[in-house]
Amino acid sequence: MGDGSEYRCWDELIPDALGLIFSNLSLQEILTVVPRVCKSWGRAVSGPYCWQEIDIEEWSNNRCHPDHLDRMLQMLIPRSCGSLRKLCVSGLHNDRILSFVADYASSLQTLKVPRSDISDSIVEQLAGRLSTITFLDVSYCCNIGARGLEAIGKHCKSLVGLCRNMHPLDAELVQDDEAHAIATTMPKLKRLEMAYHLVSTGDVMMILSSCRELELLDLRGCWNVKFDDKFLEEKFPRLKVLGPLVMDYYEINDWEDECSEYSDGSEYLAWEFLGGEMGNFYDDDESYDEMWDDEGRLEELELRFYEGIDEYAGAYAWPQSP
Repeated sequence: MGDGSEYRCWDELIPDALGLIFSNLSLQEILTVVPRVCKSWGRAVSGPYCWQEIDIEEWSNNRCHPDHLDRMLQMLIPRSCGSLRKLCVSGLHNDRILSFVADYASSLQTLKVPRSDISDSIVEQLAGRLSTITFLDVSYCCNIGARGLEAIGKHCKSLVGLCRNMHPLDAELVQDDEAHAIATTMPKLKRLEMAYHLVSTGDVMMILSSCRELELLDLRGCWNVKFDDKFLEEKFPRLKVLGPLVMDYYEINDWEDECSEYSDGSEYLAWEFLGGEMGNFYDDDESYDEMWDDEGRLEELELRFYEGIDEYAGAYAWPQSP
């Protein structure tokens, strides 16, 4: 820009720099707006630079059609070219799609698949291919039990965060031996969420005795657990415990440094564009204006019992609320 021109050649930025910039945009903008700017931007969003972290949890949590969810993952994940580090998606409907995810999991560190129908058997088969995971969220997954957790613990040696929260109405489905699986295979845990489990004080003590690095333990709704605050302060001075009594709104706000509040108010992805061939994203003749159906958004959920805490974000650094 030595000629003093006020115009900057944004299209000449290297692809990884463009990907870093585009990662701050919404999924809708990345897929429908950016590719129409110029061919270099279209190539950038088609490559791995924008897809090392894929977060469609909020959209997928709003009861999207199973086929649509599968097709979205099949479209986006391969673009990472093996560099996928984070995947957040709710409601996987079968074991097959988790197997597809595992094919691209060589660099995966964070996997959030709450409310999914994946089974113990598929987790046992794939755990060895998910060995790089450091944070796992399998909350509200009623088909997973102690077998699946044990397989994860045995293969994911660097696991430091586990979300295994349950809906209050599904608490009775949790197996008694899940606590044993956690205690015996996940010694490096720093963060454990197991809200609304039918665990006993003895079960929790077994976890605390084995997972000596725990810093945050969520026991909200675990009514059978009885702890003396003084005992916890003396024996586990670094440990912060939520529950077992469910805290009200004001008490939860006191934990804002550790907890993330989720919002249902963002934009949701429409699916008309998945009905045919995607073609080149930078085709100037292609129009994407009608691919997003604002009027088709699902109504916001009126009640959530518990939405979990975002992934462990490094030593002693809890993620801020969005």
